[in-house]
Amino acid sequence: MILTVTPNPSLDRTYELPGLIRGAVLRAAADRVDPGGKGVNVSRAVAAAGHRTVAVVPLGGSEGASLARLLGEHGIEAAGVTIADSTRVNITLVEPDGTLTKINAAGPEIAPAEAERLLDAVRTRTAGTDWIACCGSLPRGLPPQWYADLVAESHRAGVRIALDTSGAALVAALREQPDVIKPNTQELAEAVGRPLATVGDALKAAQELCELGARSVLASLGAVGQLLVERSGAHFAAARVHTVRSDVGAGDASLAGFLSAGGAGRAALSAAVAHGAAAVQLPGSAMPAPADLDPASVVATEDIPVDLALTEQTT
Repeated sequence: MILTVTPNPSLDRTYELPGLIRGAVLRAAADRVDPGGKGVNVSRAVAAAGHRTVAVVPLGGSEGASLARLLGEHGIEAAGVTIADSTRVNITLVEPDGTLTKINAAGPEIAPAEAERLLDAVRTRTAGTDWIACCGSLPRGLPPQWYADLVAESHRAGVRIALDTSGAALVAALREQPDVIKPNTQELAEAVGRPLATVGDALKAAQELCELGARSVLASLGAVGQLLVERSGAHFAAARVHTVRSDVGAGDASLAGFLSAGGAGRAALSAAVAHGAAAVQLPGSAMPAPADLDPASVVATEDIPVDLALTEQTT
């Protein structure tokens, strides 16, 4: 069972447009609304694979009620914590060539009492949990130390924890030794304070984060592939993708595949890459089901292509 914690969830509305023209009135060719937020996406991918998952989320206003309803429709148990402010709504505009324009709202402000209720919701559901996945940005009102405290509590309860965040929240949590962190290229570069031009640069950066406390690093390198750095060694994998439709949530699908496959080693990395590759070929922030996966498209190797240039894509 995988418990996800998403302090700043969203309703994700996606519009597919024939083209994006500033100042024009545009008609969408298609649109959809999905429950969103990085941890919510992880739960959606886990549920699609037939595994049990519980999503701890703050819920506010009519938007929060819609999010809870959509989670239920996806077979996800929502451990909702009522908050005074409204849950945010994010917008994604998709053009035919795969170009995405994303508008992410800041989200609600979480009061101290609401933050404590979020922690209580996690504590009461720890028993029987294989992994806790803490994902996404921290909303206003939660200090950078919030994730670090949650990592420490989870370890005291004997539960492994995966962390997908960035900036000060990531740096603070490294001291508590999360079992796996999942940065993309941009977040990895930000964490070490320098640009990354090649896979070799990303490898060195991931090794530095392990030295700072992370027990393993699953780094999404966009179209190039994914890198897994563990204390026992490093692995690399990539997949053949025919058409990129939307990369929204692809990194979250990767993390779900990785944790569902055990959260360590080459087999889990291959599962992560297969899930990410499947996700980018789906519309909006749709999460892949087992029928969408193509394990044969994944090439995993310990011969890491250190000179391979990184792209601008981040998932």
